[in-house]
Amino acid sequence: MLIFVPIICALILLTPACSNKHSSNTKLIGEWHCKKDGSKLKITDKAFAMDAPEPEDYFVKGDTIYTSFEGNLPYTKYAIKKLTANQLTIFTPDSTTMEYER
Repeated sequence: MLIFVPIICALILLTPACSNKHSSNTKLIGEWHCKKDGSKLKITDKAFAMDAPEPEDYFVKGDTIYTSFEGNLPYTKYAIKKLTANQLTIFTPDSTTMEYER
């Protein structure tokens, strides 16, 4: 009995730690097209590609998207202004507003 209690406690603690750490908003996932210049933004569950041949890793925290290429720091930040099923408005790192639609 004393052996099973620590094993069960370890399993309880490891379950959330081993779960999918990449929490992204499912509304973000998809292919977006810029209203202004027609550029494309493709977001999958693991990659963020803004008219770039190499996608970047990303994660979402609050209303901000943090991207980095192969884990390099510092992160590039994109603030989400508006997110609906068919419309995405973000602030880029240079404070430009980009509007996308599906």
